[in-house]
Amino acid sequence: MESETTPPAAARPLDRWYEAAGVRSGVRRRFHEETEQGRVFFPAALVPYLAHEGLRGLPPERVRELTIRHLYQFLLSTAHLETRVVNSGAERIANGRAGVDLPFADRIDAYKVYCDEGYHSLYSLDLADQIAAVTRVPVPDWDYGGFVARLAEAGRALLPGEPVLAQLLQVVVFETLITAVLNELPNDTTVVTAVRDVTRDHARDEGQHHRFFSAFFHRLWAGLDTSLRARVAHALPPMVHACLTWDTAPVRSSLLLAGVAEPTADAVLRDCYGAAAVQRVHDMGRATVHMCESAGVLDVPGAREAFASHGLVREGA
Repeated sequence: MESETTPPAAARPLDRWYEAAGVRSGVRRRFHEETEQGRVFFPAALVPYLAHEGLRGLPPERVRELTIRHLYQFLLSTAHLETRVVNSGAERIANGRAGVDLPFADRIDAYKVYCDEGYHSLYSLDLADQIAAVTRVPVPDWDYGGFVARLAEAGRALLPGEPVLAQLLQVVVFETLITAVLNELPNDTTVVTAVRDVTRDHARDEGQHHRFFSAFFHRLWAGLDTSLRARVAHALPPMVHACLTWDTAPVRSSLLLAGVAEPTADAVLRDCYGAAAVQRVHDMGRATVHMCESAGVLDVPGAREAFASHGLVREGA
């Protein structure tokens, strides 16, 4: 019997999953044409290339198609990466194949994450299909296979001989990054309602996933020996960078579909996804870096310098 002074068990991120998770309590978001009210499919400020000088002569209908396909990029990348990257790690944790000593409750929570990610993929593809049916802008056949393959290759190169650890670290990175889309789009009233609602639903679940994977990382890190900690500390910055490196193939494809000449499309990619993306890496990686700092990763000799060299922390910070 617990004494009156026994503190209550700490709340877990997914304690209210059965009541609060989107897959348990959400509704199907329906798209209704609202552009006559001046609403857009994606905020221009969150489309990195829309203001590029090479696109200034595009007719308004082509610009509209670009924003719709940029929305498709977000929705399709969600559908592919949640199932092919995040759920591969969630399944390992759920089935006790992660090589980490975890409470059984953590394995249950990993299954909750697995269910969430499948649902996010479902409603992302569903919304894309609804928008295509109304706008007559087809959903391109983008499968993100190149990005997934490059991510796997980066894991093998950065942590040779540790495929499971590399996979788990990539999942932790993905689930602790903070994207401007999830953070800003739900409150942007210039965007069509269904897009805002789906993004808000997604962001609500991902907030809980962030907490789950941050706690998982602390357990994972605590179980590593000194030599492996050193390898992981130096592998994490390029791993974060790899996760944040845009797959530009869909962008190029979208530009060409809009009638942009190939040399111009290539110039847009160089200008918008090259050195200009450094600030984006720093901003999106802040929460991941904070997690690493709190676990002691940046205390490993040379780790802070490695994070700085990849634009994740400021020199001397």
